[in-house]
Amino acid sequence: MKIKVMLVDDHLVVLRGLRFFLNTQPDIEVVGEVDNGSLVLKKYEELRPDVVLMDLMMPVMDGIEATKQLNELYPGVKVVVLTSYSDQDHVIPALQAGAAGYQLKDIDPDELVKTIRAAYAGEKHLHPKATHLLLTEMNNNQEKESSATVLYKLTTREKDVLYQVTLGKSNKEIAADLYISEKTVKTHVSNILSKLQVHDRTQAAIYAMKEQLFKDHSI
Repeated sequence: MKIKVMLVDDHLVVLRGLRFFLNTQPDIEVVGEVDNGSLVLKKYEELRPDVVLMDLMMPVMDGIEATKQLNELYPGVKVVVLTSYSDQDHVIPALQAGAAGYQLKDIDPDELVKTIRAAYAGEKHLHPKATHLLLTEMNNNQEKESSATVLYKLTTREKDVLYQVTLGKSNKEIAADLYISEKTVKTHVSNILSKLQVHDRTQAAIYAMKEQLFKDHSI
């Protein structure tokens, strides 16, 4: 059986070139072409391609929105993005929309065929630039999640105490500001050090400021 591919691009020369090349592959058949994202939504049900080769910048509806809507309407759809854009504003949204592959238009033709075959097999092939951006985004999300997790572990009163510590206040001053005893402050500080896995209040303050745990507070 051949892999049925649908082409989505608003440049006629690109469509013709892709159709000619892909139809030379023994296991691939181009079953349809459209020039904007809105039309692919209308034609998908009729053509039922195995893989949609999708441009991003198109009139009426761009490739990112079309990819998102295709995935909502047809879970499991295989969309391979083929575009000229390799920046974060295009790569990340396309992958978040559900793209099964991301390649640039200067790709080696044989590599494009491998990407289509991989998508059909349920695998994801990305251009190295796209991979780098995806890993960077994942690392950034992990760092954000780390900070959020730390705050989640602290009780409301512990957060109050830690914030006071970042202001350089002593236990006596914190007790007065929060209307609690110094002994209670010491207990909260001890719990904070344990949860943050630091050795003293100075390290706790540095950690809180470095991770911007209280960036929304006005000091």
